[in-house]
Amino acid sequence: MFKLIQNEWIKIFKRPGTYVMIGLIVLIIGIMGAFTKYNDLHSASQKGDWKQALTVQNEQTKKNMENGHMPAAAKDQLKKQIAINDYRIQHDIAPAKGETVWTFIAGASDLISFIGLFTIIVAASIVASEFNWGTIKLLLIRPISRWRILLSKYITTILFGLSLLFILFVVTGLLGLILFGTGEGSHAYLAYASGKVVEQSMLLHLVKTYLFGSIDLLMLATMAFMISAVFRNSSLAIGISIFLLFSGSIFTTLVASKFDWAKYILFANTDLTVYSDGVPLVKGMTLGFSVTVLIIYFIVFLALAFGVFSKRDVAA
Repeated sequence: MFKLIQNEWIKIFKRPGTYVMIGLIVLIIGIMGAFTKYNDLHSASQKGDWKQALTVQNEQTKKNMENGHMPAAAKDQLKKQIAINDYRIQHDIAPAKGETVWTFIAGASDLISFIGLFTIIVAASIVASEFNWGTIKLLLIRPISRWRILLSKYITTILFGLSLLFILFVVTGLLGLILFGTGEGSHAYLAYASGKVVEQSMLLHLVKTYLFGSIDLLMLATMAFMISAVFRNSSLAIGISIFLLFSGSIFTTLVASKFDWAKYILFANTDLTVYSDGVPLVKGMTLGFSVTVLIIYFIVFLALAFGVFSKRDVAA
């Protein structure tokens, strides 16, 4: 199995597009760092009593919650902000002044979508391209079972996505440390779960954010891999997966505002951070429920991919 994975890894890095993907990630991080540094230098420093400012903010937020009709999800987010502000005031934890390496890494987590995009492209092409180029027959004439060949391709795809995620985290951290430093004051992160505010290690929080953020990456890459194996069409796999990557969460949020059955949709369960720092999309959802739903989708995707690939005739 190791030799098969190694072979697939070499194939990926023989493509110029792979280096373009890595270069784009580093370039975007650099541009983001430059703009953030510029804005940080030209922004006004925090003045006045921060406790008084947070108190006023809480009072205004409470008034906004009382006026008009507001979705439950929006109210929950406002309650979260009020609770965090109160915790800061009570425990004398001032908000961060200016940009730091921690806030820069946190902001760069939005780039995980680009990691997902690049991983989807690899997942969608790693099987379909073998059929398009006719090289699939060279693989299948070897004395290796089909499921091993497909499994090696899937593992390589996931390793590639995790490698890009690691590059994003490390490069962002190094650049943020150079440009902004660690900042002053407390480096604790204030998490909100089950109606309570809890202090967490900032580094641990960021690692969890990136790992939990990769769940979307994993599920959509698995979907793209399944479509590629079933239909042998990389364009179809890329198109569907990218569409869901950027619109799936929006659609799910709209459905969840009206129907409780939205909790069974894949994208209602991919953000596990809501169970340690936030509010679930649908009331009553639990971590165990979301993990179970994700496992079911994961099994279905892989069952279709391996089932069809193992039985279908691949002769030209």
